[in-house]
Formats: sequence, structure tokens, C-alpha cells
Amino acid sequence: MIPISDLAALASIGLRTRKLRAGLSALGIAIGVAAIVAVLGLAASSQAALLAQISRLGTNLLTVTNGQTFSGATAELPVTAPGMITRLPGVTAVQATGAVHGISVYKSPYVPAIQTNGLSVDAATLGLPAVAGTSLARGRFLDAATEREPVAVLGAVAARLMGIDRIAPGMRIWGKGQAGGQWLYVTGILSPAAYAPEIDSAVLVGFPAAEKYLPFDGHPSDIYVRTVDTQAAVVAVGKLLGAQANPEKPGQVGVSRPSDALTARADAKGALDTLFLGLGAVALLVGAIGVANIMVISVLERRSEIGLRRALGATRGQIRAQFLAEAILLSLAGAAAGVALGAVATAAYARGHGEAVVIPSQAWVGGLAAAVVIGALAGLLPAIRAARLSPTQALLTV
Repeated sequence: MIPISDLAALASIGLRTRKLRAGLSALGIAIGVAAIVAVLGLAASSQAALLAQISRLGTNLLTVTNGQTFSGATAELPVTAPGMITRLPGVTAVQATGAVHGISVYKSPYVPAIQTNGLSVDAATLGLPAVAGTSLARGRFLDAATEREPVAVLGAVAARLMGIDRIAPGMRIWGKGQAGGQWLYVTGILSPAAYAPEIDSAVLVGFPAAEKYLPFDGHPSDIYVRTVDTQAAVVAVGKLLGAQANPEKPGQVGVSRPSDALTARADAKGALDTLFLGLGAVALLVGAIGVANIMVISVLERRSEIGLRRALGATRGQIRAQFLAEAILLSLAGAAAGVALGAVATAAYARGHGEAVVIPSQAWVGGLAAAVVIGALAGLLPAIRAARLSPTQALLTV
């Protein structure tokens, strides 16, 4: 029985003397392991970021929207809907927005009317950011004074599309409708709203100002409801929201839970992760074939070495162990490089997206374990062929 240290040193001789060929052989293993580590690492990092985001925003937000009538037209929520919803047991906060139709906003009156960028103008209540799960990135939000004046706050996407990244005194945008135009003074920019992406592309004004300066009828279109932060409370309130918001036509009210959308997005990404894991497995298979091919060639090229070792007293088992160990060592070298590459790729992507770097232990442990198995399987047949060579037959090639 050859000691492990001696066996490792003996197995490394073939790799050290044929470095380029060994490196190219290990490349397939490295690519496969790197793909697996990167996919699992990116999935874990994204999941950790998603769970942190859900934990920060809470799962107790429900949204009420105007659904459709029987004819397919957009239904209308009653003006009293937000006040009615606040009376429900378990509801802790209610805020609303209302779509202002027939008006578009531009950075200046000289922008062509067709270039609306798909932005909407919505009336908003004063406590909207906290309830909807967003905050101020720049400036300040509407207050009791500015909600009655032609003052606007931009959603994150609206600000980006309009080329506004800071708030300056006197900054204003142009709102234009069929009845004419209206300057709106910008006082703030919101951060992205994960739970309410419709706010991101909106220009928000106060309800009183929208009714005074813009063609707004006062009806809410989206109502954001915070409940007691328990699963039972969320479910109970959700069942009552439709009838509470519009008692006459509860079927024309849409109720949703935004946190479910984030969970669904994670599930969709999981399906893609499975695809990339499959591609990584294919790369490992290709790498295994490459290792097996190299080991077969190595046995043919080293017949004289095998014959000499046998003549000096090496047993068939020792020859078999040498070449099997060489194949495993070659695979492990590729796997180690793959783990390093996968970890670097995961760290670069996660840091670039502001996420914590998470590399599951099963990713790198699994990669190294797979390399041992692949090396053993790929090197088994060449090792058996090498062990079967008789000393006289092998030495004929000297």
C-alpha cells in the first residue's frame, strides 16, 4: 500500500511534466464547476437580497385597484373607498393615488408632444411613501401646504426618463392637457418602489392641487393598505377589502399582495438557475471525457515507465493506483480553479448589484466532490489498462 503523500507526489509527475496538456484537460472541469458555483452563488445571493428586501418592506401590504366592469371598461373606485377601508379591523394605515387622465408631463414646453415617455400623472396622499414601501431619494415629499399647490414629486423612473437627478430651487416641469398647460414645481424624487412599481413612472401631485389645476375627478385608482403584520390579519383583511372599498360592486375591485410578486419572481429565476446548472453539468461531462482521453494517451506514451516500474517490483495495484490518482488530481486541480472562478464571478455580480455575497457550502463542496468522482470514473479504464501491461511487453517500447 503506497502512502497517500507518496501517491500524490507520484501522480503529480505526469501533470508537472505535461503542464499545457494537463491545463487544457482541466479546463473543461474548471468551466463546469465554475458554472455550478456561480449559478448557486448568484441564486443564493439574490435570494438573500430578496428575503432582506421582503423583511424590510414587510409582507403586510395589500393594494386595492379599480378592476373592470362587465363590459370590459375600467371600473371606478368610490371617492370614499380609502376612508371606508380604514374602518376595517386589522388595518393600520391607508394611502391612495388617483390617475389624472388627459395630461402629459414634459421637462419643458419645447419637448415634442409625442415624447411622453409613458409617464403618468397621479394625485397622491401625504403618507404614501411610508405605506407603499419607498422613500425620498432627493428633496422632500408633499405636505399640508404643497398638496394644494402645483407641486410635484417624481417617481424614480420618471426622474430618470426626464433627465432629472437633483432638486434645485425653482425647478419645474410642464404639464399639458387638452385645456392647456400648467407648470408643476418639483420638490422631490422618490427611491424605487419594489412593491409599487407603478409609482416609479408617475409624477405625483396632491389631491387638492390635482382637482384645482388638473383634470382630476377625485376618484382613487390605487389604494395601499397596511395591516397588522401577521399572516392571519393579512388574509382576513384581504377577504374584506373588495366589499369594503366598493360595497355596491365588490366584483369590480382588484385586491393583490405585492410581496407575492417578489416571491413569484424568485421562483422564475429558480427555473433559469436549473437551466444553467444543466449547462454546467454538460460542461463537466465534456471535461470528464477530456480527462479520460488524456489519461488513455498518457498510458500509451508512458509504457516504458510502466514497464520499468513493474520490473523494479511495482505491483499491478500500485500502477493502477498511480494512474487513478493522477486522473483524480487532474480533476481536482480543474475543480479548484473552477471554484475560484465561480466565487469571483459571484462576488463581482453581487457587489455590482449591491447584494451580499453568498456562496453556499454545497456549491464548492459539491464541485470538489464531483471532481473526485469524475476523475475516478475517467481514470478507471486507463488505470486498468496500465496495470494489465506486463513488464516485458511494456519494455519493448524502450
